[in-house]
Amino acid sequence: MIPALVVAVAVLLQLVLVNRLPLPAGGAPDLVLLAVIGVSMGRGPAAGAVIGFVTGLLVDLVPPSAHVMGEYTFVLTLVGFLAGRGVGGQVTTVVTCVLAAPVVAAAVGGLIGEQGVTLAAIAAKAPVTVVYTLVVAPAVIWLLTRGKQLGQQA
Repeated sequence: MIPALVVAVAVLLQLVLVNRLPLPAGGAPDLVLLAVIGVSMGRGPAAGAVIGFVTGLLVDLVPPSAHVMGEYTFVLTLVGFLAGRGVGGQVTTVVTCVLAAPVVAAAVGGLIGEQGVTLAAIAAKAPVTVVYTLVVAPAVIWLLTRGKQLGQQA
């Protein structure tokens, strides 16, 4: 129940607030990605993949959708699995997943021939999004792991 609530809040915040912020360089942090990473790190690879799949499906269905259906489902499933497995410590896992997500999304978009996926577009937008996401990652991951710790104490 808690992971579903976290994901729903992250999707709503991303669509209603974060994507509308007039940040420099035209990027925005990806709260949905961070929510999947944070929830998956505490639940393992199988649960992380399921959380990523459901979250990706939700992102694919919610308008505005400027990508091919299933793209975010695939990317977030892979990220959820990777975060659930862990690739070292918590910081290493978060950074690896945040860096891997746009690369995998660009690769999938390029393979399926999605319009607008060019090397120039990726080089312009991906670094800005990665930097913004890594800037907010400590706060989001701390909140998600703190919430898990509080739930275990109760």
